[in-house]
Amino acid sequence: MASRSYSNLLDLATGAADQAPAVAALGALRRRLPRVVTTPGLIDDSPASPSTPPRPRTIIVANQLPIRSHRPESPEEPWTFEWDEDSLLRHLHHSSSPLMEFIYIGCLRDDIPQAEQDAVAQALLETHNCVPAFLPTDIAERYYHGFCKQHLWPLFHYMLPLSPDLGGRFDRALWQAYVSANKIFADKVLEVINPDDDFVWVHDYHLMVLPTFLRKRFNRIKLGFFLHSPFPSSEIYKTLPVREELLRALLNSDLIGFHTFDYARHFLSCCGRMLGLSYESKRGHICLEYYGRTVSIKILPVGVHMEQLKTVLGLPETEAKVSELMEMYSGKGRVVMLGVDDMDIFKGISLKLLAMEELLRQHPEWRGKLVLVQVANPARGRGKDVAEVQTETYAMVRRINEVYGEPGYEPVVLIDEPLQFYERVAYYVIAEVCLVTAVRDGMNLIPYEYIVSRQGNEKLDRMLRQGKPEEKKSMLVVSEFIGCSPSLSGAIRVNPWNIEAVADAMETALVLPENEKRLRHDKHFRYVSTHDVGYWANSFLLDLERTCKYHSQKRCWGIGFGLRFRVVSLDLTFRKLSLENILMAYRRAKTRAILLDYDGTLMPQAINKSPSTESVRILNSLCRDKDNVVYLCSGYDRRTLHEWFPCENLGIAAEHGYFLRCKRDAEWKTCVAATDCSWKQIAEPVMCLYRETTDGSTIEDRETVLVWNYEDADPDFGSCQAKELVDHLESVLANEPVSVKTTPHSVEVKPQGVSKGLVARRMLVSMKERGQCPDFVLCIGDDKSDEDMFQLIATAACGDSLASKAEVFACTVGRKPSKAKYYLDDAAEVVRLMQGLSYVSEELALANQRDEDEDSSLDDVWE
Repeated sequence: MASRSYSNLLDLATGAADQAPAVAALGALRRRLPRVVTTPGLIDDSPASPSTPPRPRTIIVANQLPIRSHRPESPEEPWTFEWDEDSLLRHLHHSSSPLMEFIYIGCLRDDIPQAEQDAVAQALLETHNCVPAFLPTDIAERYYHGFCKQHLWPLFHYMLPLSPDLGGRFDRALWQAYVSANKIFADKVLEVINPDDDFVWVHDYHLMVLPTFLRKRFNRIKLGFFLHSPFPSSEIYKTLPVREELLRALLNSDLIGFHTFDYARHFLSCCGRMLGLSYESKRGHICLEYYGRTVSIKILPVGVHMEQLKTVLGLPETEAKVSELMEMYSGKGRVVMLGVDDMDIFKGISLKLLAMEELLRQHPEWRGKLVLVQVANPARGRGKDVAEVQTETYAMVRRINEVYGEPGYEPVVLIDEPLQFYERVAYYVIAEVCLVTAVRDGMNLIPYEYIVSRQGNEKLDRMLRQGKPEEKKSMLVVSEFIGCSPSLSGAIRVNPWNIEAVADAMETALVLPENEKRLRHDKHFRYVSTHDVGYWANSFLLDLERTCKYHSQKRCWGIGFGLRFRVVSLDLTFRKLSLENILMAYRRAKTRAILLDYDGTLMPQAINKSPSTESVRILNSLCRDKDNVVYLCSGYDRRTLHEWFPCENLGIAAEHGYFLRCKRDAEWKTCVAATDCSWKQIAEPVMCLYRETTDGSTIEDRETVLVWNYEDADPDFGSCQAKELVDHLESVLANEPVSVKTTPHSVEVKPQGVSKGLVARRMLVSMKERGQCPDFVLCIGDDKSDEDMFQLIATAACGDSLASKAEVFACTVGRKPSKAKYYLDDAAEVVRLMQGLSYVSEELALANQRDEDEDSSLDDVWE
């Protein structure tokens, strides 16, 4: 029975049993192809010319290589290979910068006998720059037809496994096969990569955990990922049992690409809801901060290969096929409407046929004239659902032709055998309307191919009797659920489930004025011709280069086990606070200043905000040390802090520093001039409005601060409402002496000039006035409001508020961009640090007591 634990699959997959001897010998070979090892002993290590700078290189990794393989007729003959011109990856090679070298890694469509795999790998490397990944038969079956097609593909197309017939229940054995297959792909990348120079571009949902394997081996790898399928909404995606593993694996990429903003938005929403990550726009680029690494999001639909289409349009075979089809349809007064789809449940072929049936029923004038040619490509998957789609399609075609057909006329022509590309292009050329009614599709390039084909060339223009270029026309009826729909603003967009609306759209496309058809075609052609596959590839690679530009300026190390592995990336000057170093500095110091935030620093974010007994004990111990001055700075009100911390010598700054006292029995003072809080009468009704409209939000009314907290609200809606609330408050409070600030999960309004930096300044000034210039300063906080403290402490280190050789430790909680030079991971580490400091204070106090006792004994002896 397969193990139900998958947290250690990555480590399991990287075991010694998997490691080919060749992989271990690749350390000195990861420079340029043909420096590659496919099996032991097959190494081509010819020296490169020292005078020629190396070409930039991108390693393309996908499930399948852009290769067609031909099985030899006899065992003595070798396998032969040719490029698959229909493959998107092949077009990357043709369309991108000529300076860029491409290496392809993926599987072959044919099963290669194990005895022939070495020879095939060497031949592909030498002739096509391809490195094949050979998957064991059992893994290949469970990886592709199992996890990819039974789990990921249906779920990403919004089909939940509500019953065994709908994709099937989650099978952990299939998931393990998926991880194992991704590990095999990773090994192939490691064989050829030069991690300092090469870019790696991973394609589609088959390889979603591959970034984790690669990032674990090379922390600074330049890695991009593009998802060619839809990404579902968070409500759908979160039903996947391995949802976090896949998200974290994708976030090990530097750049993640999607076809549309909707897909990217769904991914970002999942990251926010399941991982607590937020995103922002930096100079037009959407970015996520993930453990110090910047993960960029790219939104750009893929295009077609223009040169290939133009070449095919000029082929004699294409012209002959166009002539044949024109005689078959146009010669008989027929108007052709074309559909080209895979025979699967998401392409909406049955909905298209129902719309055609409805059109013929409502508009009898089109009977005998209109023909829907439906090209049904073989399904890429298999199973019961594919057979059901085929059966339903055949039955509907028969019914429509029986009801509305007549001798010599069939309203629906179903072509269910594979067509050559030139044959498909010929159908594009003669079709007046192209119809795509997919209920969910990642991109779908059929409309793009149709537009370019309708642009044609001079010979085809003469055949179609188009005398002028401006007479070219095309019409599109496309589903609003496909990725190319937002790019085709001149298309008639439809909801494919609304049969009557689709039928009306089809009729509109047929009767639209000719001039309108030409204008729409011209607009579409300008877009498609300028946003081809070369534009898409170049744009992605340029963004990948931009995102990885500063990799070398970061310190990186890996944390986490299995598929939860991630890389921490921080500035060279930003490092973790060493407990040993700070304890030594603390022990050496004569006068110490300690400034601490509370919520999120001494106390983790939790429902119960009151301090633990241990936290109070630690503060008491630190405050009893006569060499220490300790201040606690918090946003809570002074009454609450007074009750929570019964520490005699603890200084407290309440409400972010508005109220301040140096000891428990001292009077509260204000850091700024007393303010009139009449502004609350304006701000509170506004906050109440947002509290009523945002379920889970609350209002905290303190003496000088108003807080709207949405910690328990829906994160997306709460964040959206917070932005609106900030704009609203800034508008109504424009003439009031207050500032509106945002913190994680809250919006605060407080008097102007109040900050924790002001508290730090007051503390250092008061110590200086008493003749206590600290030679040890520790400042710890966790959010944006604490950055003022860090900045003030850093500035004070250069001034006269501190001793000449003072040791300053400004420390933030969590690895994130900060003005502090140090960090601790969480509140638990802060507490352990403070425990260590309190133990040193207690130890020093005991040592001093022993010294005093000894001195007293000596005095008694002399007396």
